Amino acid sequence: MNALHLSGPVLADDDRVLDEAWVVDGALRLSDPGAAAEGARTVSGWVVPGLVDVHCHVGLGPMGAVSKEEAEEQARIDRDLGTLLVRDAGSPQDTAWIHERHDLPRLIRSGKHLAYRKRYLRYFADELDDVTQLPEAVAREAQRGDGWVKIVADWIDRSMGREADLTPLWPPEVLVDAVAAAHENGARITAHTFAHEAVGPLLDAGVDGLEHGTGMDADHIAEAASRGIAVTTTLLQVANFAGFAAQAEPKYPVFAARMRAMYARRYAHVMALHEAGVPLLMGSDAGGTIEHGTLPEELAENARAGLSPADVLGYATWRARDYLGVDGISEGASADVVVYDADPRTDVGVYARPAAVILRGRLC
Repeated sequence: MNALHLSGPVLADDDRVLDEAWVVDGALRLSDPGAAAEGARTVSGWVVPGLVDVHCHVGLGPMGAVSKEEAEEQARIDRDLGTLLVRDAGSPQDTAWIHERHDLPRLIRSGKHLAYRKRYLRYFADELDDVTQLPEAVAREAQRGDGWVKIVADWIDRSMGREADLTPLWPPEVLVDAVAAAHENGARITAHTFAHEAVGPLLDAGVDGLEHGTGMDADHIAEAASRGIAVTTTLLQVANFAGFAAQAEPKYPVFAARMRAMYARRYAHVMALHEAGVPLLMGSDAGGTIEHGTLPEELAENARAGLSPADVLGYATWRARDYLGVDGISEGASADVVVYDADPRTDVGVYARPAAVILRGRLC
């Protein structure tokens, strides 16, 4: 059968709630399609655009690149819990083959993480030997990816001994050239950043997004809001900061103290971003150290921080899709939707138990 009847409410965006919609030959129809939908199977519940995980690593495991089979399983796990669009936030594996797999989530690739040698997790990134190589590497990854490039902007500098702490990887002038290289090659650029010291140069360079952003102060937040620079909050990852601090304390007490402080203010930080009007993105940071299929937990964490369930829904669906330039629930769009048995505008717990997942018009 190539037709479905979606018996709503159909939550199309912040302002549009439809009573029903149809899926015909994989596409959404928002008005009665007549004979084309005769005999359609009815799926009832609260219908929303497929969830968007804007910081996810398909193809990455704890020791770097995984097999194609494991990457496929990662994507399938995410899909079955309603994640139907992924912006990859860096992967050592070339996952372009996922574009040909219509049973797996849509993928927007950032190519490989770009970092400086010995200043990031081993096996995860393309580690450059000279900081001046960054603009060239950004141009290369922009050409390989799907309109995004991911750089690592700060990490612990262990060469400082007991004074070791998070420090920026790149000189400000190199960041300016790197951002320009991304834009000249038709890509946007986002940056991993924990440290306060790295944020200012990133904003000055014109970066398009910040991942984590835990070191942002009030001035950084105001500037990001005024320029519409999105921040991916990754609260599941930030929840690990206390453990990182405990592990580092004996050798790196300065670093440990900073990580502990950022952990303590993690919820207040998210609310400061939201209240200032910074566009927020929802990202599980799955792959590497966090399991796939955890976006529902990430959404629940953002609600614990103080975001309303309605805002969590918007950030995880239509607002993220608008940001990435991918259609949600609109006439003729691909039918990538999730159905819940309760209203996600009031209950964030529903994300862990989708009643139906429909990808490209097919029930998964």
